[in-house]
Amino acid sequence: MTAPQAGASDSSSILIVDDMEENLVALEAVLGSLARVVRAHSGEEALKAMLRQEFAVALIDVLMPGMNGFETAANIKGLDQTKDIPIILLTGAAVDPNYAYRGYTVGAADFLVKPFDPWLLRTKVNVFLDLHRKNRQLAEQADQLTRLLSVDVPTQPPEEQHRLADVERQLAQVRHMLREGEKTGVTEPDLADRIAVLEKAVGRLVEGAGR
Repeated sequence: MTAPQAGASDSSSILIVDDMEENLVALEAVLGSLARVVRAHSGEEALKAMLRQEFAVALIDVLMPGMNGFETAANIKGLDQTKDIPIILLTGAAVDPNYAYRGYTVGAADFLVKPFDPWLLRTKVNVFLDLHRKNRQLAEQADQLTRLLSVDVPTQPPEEQHRLADVERQLAQVRHMLREGEKTGVTEPDLADRIAVLEKAVGRLVEGAGR
């Protein structure tokens, strides 16, 4: 497994999983400029890497000795810590027509046949990188709101208690949506709008407390 690449644009990371070193080298050459790239040579190694750090997306070869790509994807989706990581499965040209279906049934987000178009691969991976960055920004904003509520807003008079409770309830909903992702059916712009409204509400509470 390689260390994360230096010079990546931010802390987002991509995991690439293949038992053949030349395939890993090719993937890293295509994706290395987008984000940090971490290599794994087996499904078992991939699972260990995911338990050590966060990844925006994982690209996994289907045909590997031991734990194959389908089994690796199923294990990733079966763990609470890793179940939300998007997976792109990769396979050779002589592909079984059932592979794509099997990939989606184990939770893969996409399925590509090698040799893949480098531009197409970069485009697909970039979508998941952007999503990861936006979700992380929203989570950071939610954390800031939590700190404001716990530190900057002292005990409120009775008439403000209801407003404070409402803001805390809405913030809890936002955190739930961030955790559950696409299951909630709420988009990033929706969450960003909700957080902006909460920021204003917290600002008013802080301002009122300082009077």
